[in-house]
Amino acid sequence: MGLFDKKFCGVCGQKIGLFGNRKLEDGNLCKDCAAKLSPWFSERRSSTLDEIKAQLAYREENKEKVAAFRPTRTLGKSTKVLIDEDAGKFLVTSANNWRDANPDVLDFADVTGCEIDINESKHELKQKGPDGKDVSYNPPRYEFDYDFYCDIRVNHPYFNQIRFRINPSTIRSETTGGAMRFGKITPPLTIEYQECKETGNEIKEALLNVRRQVREAVAAAAAPKKSVVCPFCGATTTPTEGGCCEYCGAPVN
Repeated sequence: MGLFDKKFCGVCGQKIGLFGNRKLEDGNLCKDCAAKLSPWFSERRSSTLDEIKAQLAYREENKEKVAAFRPTRTLGKSTKVLIDEDAGKFLVTSANNWRDANPDVLDFADVTGCEIDINESKHELKQKGPDGKDVSYNPPRYEFDYDFYCDIRVNHPYFNQIRFRINPSTIRSETTGGAMRFGKITPPLTIEYQECKETGNEIKEALLNVRRQVREAVAAAAAPKKSVVCPFCGATTTPTEGGCCEYCGAPVN
C-alpha cells in the first residue's frame, strides 16, 4: 500500500484524513475513536483491532460508573483525585466537566501502590562582567525548578499506572546566597512547594488507607468463622452472615 492510499477506521469504518490515522498492530484507527480510549492507556500501537474494540466497549460501560459516581472527597487542584467513599471507588481527572470526559472509575482494591515523585532541575544564574561575558555571582546563585508527580499503581486490564502532575505550573525558586543543606546548595522552600508536597502526601495517604481498609475487610470476610455459644438457646453455633444463631435465629454478635 502506498503512503497516500485511502485508509479507513477499523472501528467506525469512516475514511481517515491525511493526518488523522492512528496506527494499530493490524489496522488503522481514526483520531475520533482514538480519543475515546482511556487517557492512561499507552499501548495503542502494539494493540490489535480486536483489543481496541474491547477497550472501547469497556469505555462505554464506564460511562454508567461515571453517572453513578458521587464524590465525597476531592484532592488536588488542576488534576484532581475524586473519591466516592460510600461506593469504594475513585477517579483521576483534569476536566472541569468530568462527567462528560468519562474518566476511568476504579475500585479502591485496584490500587497496588502510590508514590510522590519530585523532579528538580537547576541552573546557575550569572551576571555580565566588565568584558561583557557571563560570570558567576559571589557566592554563586542558582535557579531551581520543581514539578511534583503522583504515580498511582493499579491493577487494571488496560493500564497499570496513573501518573499526573500535581502542580498546575512549574514551581521556581532562587538562591541568593548559596545556602547549604546536607552538603549541597538548596533554595528556600516556597509556599507553593510546601502546598504541593502536602497535597501529594494527602493523596498518597488517602489512597493507601482506603486500599488497606478494603483488603482488611476482604481478609476478615474470608477468615473462617468461630463457633460460639448462643446465649438464647444454648446451642454451639457458627453465626450466619447476619451474625445470628443458625438454630434459633437470635443475634449472637
